[in-house]
Amino acid sequence: MIKVLIVDDDVRVAHNHRDLVDSLEGFTVVEIAHSAAAALSAVQRKRPDLVLLDLYLPDGSGMSVLRTLRAPAVPADAHPVDVLVVTAVRDMEQVRAALHGGAVHYLLKPFSMAALRDQLERYSTARRRLSRSEEATQSEVDRLFGLLRPAPPQALPKGLTPATAELVGGALREAGTDLSAAEVAERTGVARVTARRYLEHLCADGRAELRMRYGSTGRPEHRYRWVR
Repeated sequence: MIKVLIVDDDVRVAHNHRDLVDSLEGFTVVEIAHSAAAALSAVQRKRPDLVLLDLYLPDGSGMSVLRTLRAPAVPADAHPVDVLVVTAVRDMEQVRAALHGGAVHYLLKPFSMAALRDQLERYSTARRRLSRSEEATQSEVDRLFGLLRPAPPQALPKGLTPATAELVGGALREAGTDLSAAEVAERTGVARVTARRYLEHLCADGRAELRMRYGSTGRPEHRYRWVR
C-alpha cells in the first residue's frame, strides 16, 4: 500500500482529498495535517510514502515543509518520502522552488478530482516500475519521468468528444485487466467501432497500451490496457 499524508489547512478540501485517495486501489491515507508543524510530526510518526502538500499553511509556507524534508540534516537512513504539491499558489518562484526541491508534480487549485486521481495513478505506476529492476534503460527512464511530469494530453481527433473519452477511459481503467474493443463497447454502450476509435486515441495519448493476443487460428485479437 502507498501511504499518503494529506497536508491542507482547509478541512473540507483535505477530507475531499482523503476520500479520493482512499477510493483508489493500493492507496491509504495515514493522517491529515492542517499545519506545517503537524505535517512534519506526522511524517516522523506515520512514515508516509507520499505527501499531498498545500503551500498555504497557518504557521508557515508548505515550502518550509518541503525544504525540511530535503534538508541535509535529515538522517541518511530516514524513510524516503515523495511530495506532490497541491496548491493555489501560482507564483513562478514557488513553482521553481518546488521543482528544485524534488516535488514529483505541482497541481494548481482549483483542479478536478480526475486530475488528482490521474496524477496519483501515474505515481503508483512509476513506483511499480522502479521496483522491477535495479538497472534502467534510457527508454525506461524517459517513461518514468513522463509519468511523473506528463506532457499535456493530445487534443481529441475530430468527431470524438471528451464525455465519451472519459466513459471509455473509465471502463478501461476500472477493468484492471486488458479488454477488447467489443468488451469496452459492451460495458459503455457505445458501438464497437466507436470504442476502438477512442481506445486508439488513448493509446496515442499514452494512457493505454495495445496488446496482441494470438490464438491458434485467425487474426490476432487487439487488447487494450490502462497503463497509468
